Amino acid sequence: EALLAKLPKAHPLGAIVHAAGVLDDATVQKLTPEQLGRVFKAKADSALALHELTKDQELSAFVLFSSAAGALGAPGQANYAAANSFLDALAQRRRTEGLPATSIAWGLWQRESAMTSHLGEAEKARMERSGIVALSDEQGLALFDQALARSPSLALAVGLKREALRSQAQAGLLPPLLSALIRTPTRRRA
Repeated sequence: EALLAKLPKAHPLGAIVHAAGVLDDATVQKLTPEQLGRVFKAKADSALALHELTKDQELSAFVLFSSAAGALGAPGQANYAAANSFLDALAQRRRTEGLPATSIAWGLWQRESAMTSHLGEAEKARMERSGIVALSDEQGLALFDQALARSPSLALAVGLKREALRSQAQAGLLPPLLSALIRTPTRRRA
């Protein structure tokens, strides 16, 4: 609020990109209110504050960096998935109010970050077996540009490996959101 108040009238705020995020993983049964609070404060509370503080301003874009965890689920990340689903819903709400908003549900990036530095080879291999592959910087930036150009309220920006998705579909484990991407043979009954 203080920062926004310092912006000169001659150079008003033009766009917002909310890219905050915190992980505090645990299974649902072991998730504490404190873990929920830490993740929601970084993701949901700050996004809602930005919305409230700028909803009367003429913005060209209001971009929320969400996560594929909200759209596809992620083991041990119920709080993170829920907080990112909130961002997706906030983008939709802004759209219904006639305000700009795009929530980009990002998948894993190849470049290591503070949020992904803990991932070992076993976790990365599990993700790849599930059909999710890491995005290069070039791929991620191209997907960002596409999301802004097409301006949907929600864009899923994930690298996918079709062979792994087919295996997931055959095992009955493919998330419904991805089912239209893979053709599976229909089973015939005798």
